Amino acid sequence: MPQLRLALNQIDSTVGDLDGNTESILHWTRHSAEQGAHLVAFPEMVLTGYPVEDLALRSSFVEASRAALHSLAERLNAEGLGEVPVVVGYLDRSERARRYGQPAGSPQNAGAVLHRGAVVLTFAKHHLPNYGVFDEFRYFVPGDTLPMVRVHGVDVALAICEDLWQDGGRVPASCSAGAGLLLSINASPYEREKDDTRLDLVRKRAQEAGCTTAYLAMIGGQDELVFDGDSIVVDRDGEVIARAPQFAEGCVLLDLDLPAADPGSVPEGVVDDGLRIDHVALSADPLPRYEPELAGGEAERLGDDEEIYTALVVGLRAYAAKNGFRSVLIGLSGGIDSSLVAAIACDAVGAQNVYGVAMPSRYSSEHSIDDAAELARRTGLNFRTVPIAPMFDAYMGSLGLTGLAEENLQSRLRGTMLMAISNQEGHIVLAPGNKSELACGYSTLYGDSVGAYGPIKDVYKTSVFRLSNWRNRAAEERGQTPPIPENSITKPPSAELRPGQVDTDSLPDYDVLDRILELYVDRDQGRTEIVAAGYDDALVTRILRMVDTAEYKRRQYPPGTKISAKGFGKDRRLPITNRWREHV
Repeated sequence: MPQLRLALNQIDSTVGDLDGNTESILHWTRHSAEQGAHLVAFPEMVLTGYPVEDLALRSSFVEASRAALHSLAERLNAEGLGEVPVVVGYLDRSERARRYGQPAGSPQNAGAVLHRGAVVLTFAKHHLPNYGVFDEFRYFVPGDTLPMVRVHGVDVALAICEDLWQDGGRVPASCSAGAGLLLSINASPYEREKDDTRLDLVRKRAQEAGCTTAYLAMIGGQDELVFDGDSIVVDRDGEVIARAPQFAEGCVLLDLDLPAADPGSVPEGVVDDGLRIDHVALSADPLPRYEPELAGGEAERLGDDEEIYTALVVGLRAYAAKNGFRSVLIGLSGGIDSSLVAAIACDAVGAQNVYGVAMPSRYSSEHSIDDAAELARRTGLNFRTVPIAPMFDAYMGSLGLTGLAEENLQSRLRGTMLMAISNQEGHIVLAPGNKSELACGYSTLYGDSVGAYGPIKDVYKTSVFRLSNWRNRAAEERGQTPPIPENSITKPPSAELRPGQVDTDSLPDYDVLDRILELYVDRDQGRTEIVAAGYDDALVTRILRMVDTAEYKRRQYPPGTKISAKGFGKDRRLPITNRWREHV
């Protein structure tokens, strides 16, 4: 059987940074070639970054992507790397009108094979996702080919991400065409527990394709999305050959024994789902036999809590770095939410770049001020105290507010304070709201909701406690000081906007609340189904009413790291003006 050394480069890219992404591709191709790779691959749309959203509709950006692709091919050749075939994702346009009425020139999510200074094969994603955060039917036209490239006597079929996630298309077509390797390039965003789903998928598709299957994933962050890597290679029976680390940039190299292509024929014709085989032979003869050195292996897996926490750190780090911010600002109340956000921020950008401000009012307890100061001492972040009492008294003297208006004034003064410091000193403000609070509207517009990014926006309150405990345990295991004070974790959650206030004055117990919210928000179940699951009818009705009437608040909340299948924002889209009520 022919041998092939495959290099899967699990790397990050930034939307629109064609020059920077090109340099990264060159760097990792050079590294792969130095390690003796015979075929080098990069993730989906790595040249342009992913997702490009409405940039796909700008012809100038599409043409820039196409030009960058050809320039990359030439540079690879000029730098002595032209003999190694390189598979790279980019943004293209169709040369002819396609089905669904799209005209010629419509954008495509595409891949290309670069060899000897030229673009020798191009192909477009066949299955276009149109769910969750994906709007690919809005932008792209599908590909209608089965791309194959013959490398050292092995026929390699190529696919892009959703081509594996959907039944049909290029997976069975690869089997029909007799491929020896199915290589899929991907930019699949992180979600809780998706790693297990991904592994099962790749195993299943390898068995269907009847050949070794390589699933190359992207890492890094783009706006609300995080990409966790976890590239996988399995044999035709679904047995894992190699599995890359999570959330780590790098190159997976492995030697594969693969079935030989028939030297006397070239796959051609139309196969499954009407896909036309587009085959290019780069090197027909197998390599001389060599002693395999790289057998693969599986990287150690992260535990569930560590995985989520790491995703939150990577998401914030990418958002800050890619948008040119070096420091962050957090309002520290001594509570669990701001404490967890501070710990994430310290891990993401370094404690020296984290600025915390305690803004006590007449209702702030001594332990809250002390807990905020203790957090700063433990983490080493920059800390100051700026009381809002004088400002609050001035407003109250002018307006004479009472009740909720008085409570919210305190939050809005803190928001104004944070934004003023942000403007003055150049830090971006982090909003500390969690998913439970956002769901129920338990936040103040232009108060605690101000900021440029919400690191725990997609984290339910019960998970906030769990992640805080995990982060402290992880520190202890490393012989470090736990960053979050124990009192911040154990005391009853409170916004401290009036004497003796606690969250449960306005919200149900978080254990019950979060279970109901998960059914309603994440799983789209209605009132009848949730009550049938054993929850109190009146409680369910109350919670659903809070969720439905808070949509306008969520629209004004900053972006934040997505870790669930149904985050607020791109995932869950409901009209603000909406008279359909599950709770009626």
